[in-house]
Amino acid sequence: MSAIVELREVDKDYPLGATVVQALKGVSLSIHRGEFTTIAGPSGSGKTTILNLIGCIDVSTRGKVLIDGHSTAEMSDRALTDLRLHTLGFIFQSFNLIDVLNVFDNVEFPLLLQGKLDKAERKKRVEDMVERVGLTKQLVQRPNELSGGQRQRVAIARALVTHPKIVLADEPTANLDSATGRNIIDLMREINRSMETTFIFSSHDPKIIDRAERVIELVDGNISTDDRRTA
Repeated sequence: MSAIVELREVDKDYPLGATVVQALKGVSLSIHRGEFTTIAGPSGSGKTTILNLIGCIDVSTRGKVLIDGHSTAEMSDRALTDLRLHTLGFIFQSFNLIDVLNVFDNVEFPLLLQGKLDKAERKKRVEDMVERVGLTKQLVQRPNELSGGQRQRVAIARALVTHPKIVLADEPTANLDSATGRNIIDLMREINRSMETTFIFSSHDPKIIDRAERVIELVDGNISTDDRRTA
């Protein structure tokens, strides 16, 4: 089986005044379709840097990043935009919802950017996904009328409404209480199994780490352990 995400000897350097901070040091890893993987480690270990490289938000200093078989360094800006729109979904710890839009409009937004579906098809896709995350009754509410857990469910629906192959989640339970965080992880695990969506998290949250099929531990920009577990 070919990897849907692959990093080959990846370094990432950041200039800091007169010095250079090496956030990643020769990182190599492969993630296959349908995996439920956590990139774990303390703050500053390189977790978010890896997600930014996979999400085409940043570029490596050295080495190769391949998404669905394509080297991101060799892609045009238009191709990278298409990759982010059609292959990747993003879930952020701060939710990143649009305050002036209601739940329906927030979830519909990436479909409007794609421009592939007509109004009726978009409506069905959005309503199906909102129902899946249990928010049908909140469809016309705005983010400031929702709890933190509900807002994260909207963010999950928005990330999944385009049917992406890969969902990247940066500390998705960081702003949630323990019980809500567990519910969010249960929801994403169920979607991972039923839709075969590849989930890649960055986290130091034990709730996520305990539920992951695979835990890649980073220390100071290096992979220290890569633990594959029984699903």
